[in-house]
Amino acid sequence: MRVNLTVNGSHQVVDDVWEGESLLFLLRERMGLPGSKNACEQGECGSCTVYLDGLPVCSCLVAAGQAEGRKVRTVEGLAEGQPGDERLDPVQEAFLEAGAVQCGFCTPGLIVQSHDLIERNPAPTDAEIREALAGNLCRCTGYEKIVDAVRLAAERKAAAS
Repeated sequence: MRVNLTVNGSHQVVDDVWEGESLLFLLRERMGLPGSKNACEQGECGSCTVYLDGLPVCSCLVAAGQAEGRKVRTVEGLAEGQPGDERLDPVQEAFLEAGAVQCGFCTPGLIVQSHDLIERNPAPTDAEIREALAGNLCRCTGYEKIVDAVRLAAERKAAAS
């Protein structure tokens, strides 16, 4: 089947998509967007989180055909500017500065989920941050640096407004 979708602001057409193919596979293997990670393939870890029509979803659970005519935004799409001249999103910058990135496997999903939280709630409490990120698993950081990063990104966004 053919799938027409918009990915990170660019209209895309992908041919020969098979019936059981996931959106995650389409993004990573067919479109060369490796940011979303393939970990559990059961929607339990959050490492494959992307925006689908503005809502965060586990792309491993979405059939590629379900993305027909829809808008997808990946962790790569959060950066602004042209390829080679992008500026990181404040959430991406905060994760780097706060030391919230270790092995990096969970990071893309955490960044997308954190970005969504700050868009919905510009001043989240630590409890709200933890609740929003409850579906994202990390084995390396102990989560404290991640919470620090989200808090830092929220503070910077508020200061810039």
